[in-house]
Amino acid sequence: MKKVALFPGSFDPFTKGHEDIVLRSLQIFDELIIAIGHNSQKTRYFNVDLMIEYIGSAFKGNDNVKIIIYDELTAHLAKSMNAQFIVRGLRNTTDFEYENSISQVNKYLNQKLETVFLITSPHLAPISSSIIREVHKYGGDVSPFLPYTLSLD
Repeated sequence: MKKVALFPGSFDPFTKGHEDIVLRSLQIFDELIIAIGHNSQKTRYFNVDLMIEYIGSAFKGNDNVKIIIYDELTAHLAKSMNAQFIVRGLRNTTDFEYENSISQVNKYLNQKLETVFLITSPHLAPISSSIIREVHKYGGDVSPFLPYTLSLD
């Protein structure tokens, strides 16, 4: 059976930390679906269509990576995409507490779904999308944190 994993997030923006999780996940799973979700508690900073383009450029030529947008429960999306796994990156214990609660609810909603936590590579642990948004907002150089070239418009 083909092992399909879903990597959900707002990816606003998609960082080198996210890229690292994708690349490491591809060593475990046959296919990885990067699912850009709508978070009702957040307003996007970067345009979602541009983010799809940027993420696509980072994985150009890799047919095992798909990128989609979704607006539904992640557990339901996983079922509709025939994904048996959700992949999440953990930078610290705070991430674990948050992600563990979500994984329990996802398991309740979809009993066949397993969440796999990957510990962020140490040199990438300080990177967060919220910090990158703040640096970008005030004109700072965010290129060292992104796996693509971000236009500054």
